[in-house]
Amino acid sequence: MADKSALARYRQKRNFEATPEPAEGGEANEGARSFVIQKHWATRLHYDFRLELEGTMKSWAVPKGPSYDPNDKRMAMPTEDHPIAYNRFEGQIPAGNYGAGKVIIWDKGSWIPLEDPHQGYRDGKLKFEMRGHKMHGHWTLVRMKGRGNGREDPWLLIKERDPFARPASEFSLVDEMPDSVQDLADRPPPVNLPGLAAASAPAPQAPRDGPPTGARKAALPAKLQPELAVLVDQAPRDAGDWIFEVKFDGYRMLARAEAGGIQLVTRNGNDWTARLPALVKALQAMELPDGWYDGEIIMPGRDTPSDFQALQSAFDSTRTEKIAYYLFDLPFCAGHDLRDVPLVQRREVLQRIVERKPHANVRFSAVFDVPAKELLDSACRLGLEGVIGKRRDSAYVGRRSSDWIKLKCSRRQEFVIGGWTDPQGARTGIGSLLLGVHEQDGTLRYAGNVGTGFNEKTLRELRQKLDGRAAGKSPFDAGAGLPRGAHWVRPELVCEVSFGEWTRDGKVRHSVFHGLRTDKPADDVGEEPVLHEAPPDKPAKAPRKAPAQKTAAQETASVTLPANLRISNPDRIVDPQTGTTKIALVRYYALVAPLMMPHLKDRPMAMVRAPDGIEGQLFFQKHLDRYKMAGVVQLDPAIFPGHPPMVKMQAAEGLLSAAQMNVVEVHTWNGTVPAIARPDRMTFDIDPGEGVSWAQIQEAAMLVRTLLQELALPVFLKTSGGKGLHLVVPLKKQFDWDTVKDFSKAVVDHLARTLPDRFVAKSGASNRVGRIFIDYLRNGYGATTVCAWSARARPGLGISVPARWDELKSLKGGAHWTVLTVHERLADGNAPWADYEKSRTALAAAMKKLGFTPPKASGR
Repeated sequence: MADKSALARYRQKRNFEATPEPAEGGEANEGARSFVIQKHWATRLHYDFRLELEGTMKSWAVPKGPSYDPNDKRMAMPTEDHPIAYNRFEGQIPAGNYGAGKVIIWDKGSWIPLEDPHQGYRDGKLKFEMRGHKMHGHWTLVRMKGRGNGREDPWLLIKERDPFARPASEFSLVDEMPDSVQDLADRPPPVNLPGLAAASAPAPQAPRDGPPTGARKAALPAKLQPELAVLVDQAPRDAGDWIFEVKFDGYRMLARAEAGGIQLVTRNGNDWTARLPALVKALQAMELPDGWYDGEIIMPGRDTPSDFQALQSAFDSTRTEKIAYYLFDLPFCAGHDLRDVPLVQRREVLQRIVERKPHANVRFSAVFDVPAKELLDSACRLGLEGVIGKRRDSAYVGRRSSDWIKLKCSRRQEFVIGGWTDPQGARTGIGSLLLGVHEQDGTLRYAGNVGTGFNEKTLRELRQKLDGRAAGKSPFDAGAGLPRGAHWVRPELVCEVSFGEWTRDGKVRHSVFHGLRTDKPADDVGEEPVLHEAPPDKPAKAPRKAPAQKTAAQETASVTLPANLRISNPDRIVDPQTGTTKIALVRYYALVAPLMMPHLKDRPMAMVRAPDGIEGQLFFQKHLDRYKMAGVVQLDPAIFPGHPPMVKMQAAEGLLSAAQMNVVEVHTWNGTVPAIARPDRMTFDIDPGEGVSWAQIQEAAMLVRTLLQELALPVFLKTSGGKGLHLVVPLKKQFDWDTVKDFSKAVVDHLARTLPDRFVAKSGASNRVGRIFIDYLRNGYGATTVCAWSARARPGLGISVPARWDELKSLKGGAHWTVLTVHERLADGNAPWADYEKSRTALAAAMKKLGFTPPKASGR
């Protein structure tokens, strides 16, 4: 039971007759401590992080929410203890009450301290494992002493480096998993790597009396031959007889524990105990029973769950402290031979041992109760090596056995052949092919080599073709690691190669030659991005209109940045003011794509590119030119005769490929194809001159709206992402472009005559000092306006967002929302414009009221 005084601050702050929050209640369970994270729309959106300890929920407010990136040290401000009953609270705290606003249960589950939690809480350092629906793996809460007033010192919430860790550049937990888990059953939540569907790990069973069935008393052998898996290319049909684990990219390692001593042995019997002193110390601290333990050591990576190159480098530099050891089997334990015990029972014993006295660097390898193909697809997206399958009832044998199988991740694409190396030993023809891919600027980048997959006939034929294309110098623009003594060829031949992964320096690994390709010119071969989404000819679904909050959350989660989408120069800074990187901008467009696509549908568009960031030179691009962007298609040249074809966004994929090509802004026409001759909207851009305050801009928007309403024209509001506001009138396709533009000018002229101290009808900075130019020029044929949800190439990266008129007073500027704060607006999505389509109107009556006579049709 909690000390009653522990909840005193909680009760003092609340009137329980006015708020639905619980005053007390809830049962403590020190054996299975609960946690809850509540997403709370109070004065500012934040996440309330609560851990059950000492009879209450110890609580912190985390403004940005948790991150799976160990480099993100998220501020966690301590708040008052909450009752355990608060774990089930989800609802609305009424206005006027402390913490007023909406609350959802964003995640829930159990947490396991890795050290004494009572001492850790007092000392300001909690290390623990989380088992939630979204939160998994090892985490740390650490107090920043001296930054506050003792009790109120801020803490930091930090993800530990383990296979669950993922860089923020490829996975944003709060953006990609925004919804409540309240309706999920109150069972132990599944343990899964982000992106692995329906994964679960069995909870350890209660200790048995005596050894498991099938165990035999035996002395601990001095040596052990490990069981090895058979490589297969298809998952077993009887999947229910198997368990599946992820295959990490590391080294197989056996641990022999006896009388408190630890020996570490490789699969080939080499003693590596001296090379892994930190791991030996960790295993000793766990006080393992005597036995042989089987597992794999890995080095958690910055960009992948495990980094093989970093693991190799750790041994080269003797920096092995961060190596993690995943245990998956237990052939011998406590004076018994367990090799004939069914696998699942051996694992139960092993899991109890690992979790009895856990260590952060020694982990139990979880299994995943999902179809093998689904698990393999997810593992490949996460950059893992593949999947291991094992028969549930299998014995442990010291040889390669079909009871253990491995399914490996593999990719496949075309490469340009730029050279070759001499054969070694008895091999004839060639040793390996030197591979290249074209960059966007047309240069050929060295992408590694391939030396397997050939037969004697292929080797002879390839050598003949290569000799006929001999060249005097390397065709590669650049490339570290080019072999010495290589023979160069003209880059004309194309081959197809499968491979395991791209290395960090852009080379293929585990490559296999599959043959030459004659149906694709070498100039078209570039690095192929891997996109796990609908094909380009299936545009992303537009968000449904109701309920707005649920639709935004559902659609935002449906288009996420693929984990293995390759972005060149991902860490390049786009906006120095905020530190926003290129990959962060790509992620932003992946996040808002479902909201943005309805505003892009069938509209010619233009793009603003910033190859060197927004402080460098900007390029306004209306055509594809030499750039190819998946999901962006060319339109009929007749739309704009005498110019290269205009383009449109065909699918959400195009937003990602455009952002990869350094596009920051996306602008659209006021008309759609195929009915491009008649615009379907009219736009007024409230464009302030020097010295105009934001309050004046707000007033100007209301004045324009009032005039348009007097003309019986519906008008919708959106922020510009820059200095001003945009007012948009949805039109029926009745008049041509010149007529609509002339009418919009007549509206602006009327306002400038009526209120000359506020409005000016001429553009140009000198004409609008202290006044506002209502830009009607956006309504001309070929003119564009920034699209809703587009970022702006301005410091801070403001975004253009649909808004309600009753929100106008609360807006702080045209860049009220930014790329960094978009999550605060996702729940509203396009709901402020829900009536847009049904509000379309004809202009004839408005023209008559204003006394405007349309000119003769221009034919546009």
